[in-house]
Amino acid sequence: MTAPIDAMAKPLRVEIVALHPAWRGLQREARRVLQAAAAAENAGGAVSLLLADDAALRVLNRDWRGKDKPSNVLSFPAAEGQGDALGYIALAAETIAAEAAAQCKSFSAHMSHLLTHGLLHLLGYDHEIEAEAEAMEARERAILQQLGLADPYAETNSAAP
Repeated sequence: MTAPIDAMAKPLRVEIVALHPAWRGLQREARRVLQAAAAAENAGGAVSLLLADDAALRVLNRDWRGKDKPSNVLSFPAAEGQGDALGYIALAAETIAAEAAAQCKSFSAHMSHLLTHGLLHLLGYDHEIEAEAEAMEARERAILQQLGLADPYAETNSAAP
């Protein structure tokens, strides 16, 4: 069972910049997923979402994390003093498409998981130690279940074909 949604929580505002044609038609779904995840966490505010490609995520990953390779999702929490901004999330189309195919799930379902994962990072969740990872994954599962999506960590969803 998940925590009740606080009717007084501010809704999440999502600003989206789509830089790759793979994202055409997915902006509304991305916004819906982020808003549902924020509501499940009783969080509101603003998130900026970059829907990009591997090249853009590789540059961000290299410049901010010192890893010269693309990443499926990156989250950057807002600095203090930025009003109600939670931060920024960036997704890489090609990496997500390849992972979705390898995991035998739709691009949209994998995108939804990564958006939820990214938003939880902005809200302070992490997965550096096992206990934190378990808590974060449990929240991801619960939120995705509320959206009618399968457990992204289930064997049938994570095994390569």
